[in-house]
Amino acid sequence: MRELSYGALRKQVGLGLAVTADSRTVQTGCVFVAVQGASEDGTRYVSQAVEKGAGFVLLAETLRDSELARSAEDQGACCVFHENPRYALSELASDHYHTLTTPLTILAVTGTNGKTTCAYLLEQLFSAMGKKVGVLGTVSYRWPGHCEPAPLTTPGPLEVHASLAAMASAGAEVCIMEVSSHALAQDRVRHVPFAGACFTNLTQDHLDFHGNMEDYFAAKALLFTQTPKLTKAVATNAEDAYGLRLQKLCPQAWTYGFCPAPAGCDPARHLQAELLEHGTSGVGIRMHAGDRTWELHSPLIGRFNADNLLTVQALGLALGITDFQALEGFAGVPGRLERVDNARNLHVFVDYAHTPDALVNVLQALRGAGFKRIVTVFGCGGNRDRAKRPLMGEAVARYSDVAVLTSDNPRFEKPADILADVMPGLATAKEVLVDEDRASATAKALELLGPDDCLLIAGKGHEDYQIVNGVKRHYSDQETVRTLLGA
Repeated sequence: MRELSYGALRKQVGLGLAVTADSRTVQTGCVFVAVQGASEDGTRYVSQAVEKGAGFVLLAETLRDSELARSAEDQGACCVFHENPRYALSELASDHYHTLTTPLTILAVTGTNGKTTCAYLLEQLFSAMGKKVGVLGTVSYRWPGHCEPAPLTTPGPLEVHASLAAMASAGAEVCIMEVSSHALAQDRVRHVPFAGACFTNLTQDHLDFHGNMEDYFAAKALLFTQTPKLTKAVATNAEDAYGLRLQKLCPQAWTYGFCPAPAGCDPARHLQAELLEHGTSGVGIRMHAGDRTWELHSPLIGRFNADNLLTVQALGLALGITDFQALEGFAGVPGRLERVDNARNLHVFVDYAHTPDALVNVLQALRGAGFKRIVTVFGCGGNRDRAKRPLMGEAVARYSDVAVLTSDNPRFEKPADILADVMPGLATAKEVLVDEDRASATAKALELLGPDDCLLIAGKGHEDYQIVNGVKRHYSDQETVRTLLGA
């Protein structure tokens, strides 16, 4: 059989040989990596890739003597074998784009909630320092001269490394990357040379993918255990049990919290804060680190945003930054407790909260802001973790005066089945309305609002689409509110 060693292939890729894992993007002579995933099996497309001109096919070692390998060779391709094609794809992407020698300072933000806000805050901080910044995250992939909507929080390995190369070419000096647990488990960022990272928190989400919280944590921990450069430039949440476990994996990490340094953590590398104020005008925080004390006053609403501000400052301290006043000028993230201005001056907020913990945080923030009543429109995504559905109902029932249950992104599930999964959690709710149609549900919720009440529309945030029966159609919570109330 006509074979090439993996090491020899890496050298050719480093010299410019193209790589792909998508048969639709095959170029003449390129490497096609057959990744076997949960929903797609790349081995099914080997013949198509070779027919389109792939010169090399990378297969799992277990397929060395297979009919598939022999067929690819008969079609004229050279076979290369690796124990883990997914890992190989990441490594080859890094080789092709020379990521290990990038001039970028690449920083990671991970955790269940708060990633996007922290990424925006870091962007604000470094921009104020005169740095050109690129961001890969939930809302968009952006860098100087470029911005595109993000289909995934963390893109695939080829897209990650191509984006990093494009950022560097555009003059970016710092990259902020939101890193999801899926990306870590699937080796999408395995060969990214992160210079720093922060961990926000870990609460129930994505258990349809990970199975249980321990495996979910193990995926997050990969960021900190597989990146050699991550020694001191790490910040982890001392008020989160999983954050403390990460600190033990990274003893030089900075910890942070509205608490003293926990046992086992170095007080000299702990950022302690106290909440001075929080309400409709924002939050005020006093920080203590070593012999320094300073304050920040931010227009961001809620204790959870105080946590986000603390996360970013702790990572900043780990990186040697000492001035954080630029964070005071940050007004907010699209779809993150975003106030929707309207002709009737009603208090309407849109938020991306789609986990039980995120809903609790947002609703507590609104409750603490002093509104008379809180009406919440929410739903749960289809074909995702079913176990969290009643928990989300419980969160809304506990902190809302009226719960309006509707569709989020049903995807391929029947909306009625999703709503039925949520209903047990709403057993203690004061008042419940159910309407599968999200726009109709929003209209009913708005009719209930008085001048001192507020409406939270949760789950979609910045998204401008809804997926129903597998079809993606345009839909925006913000646009719906403005249409119903007038801009």
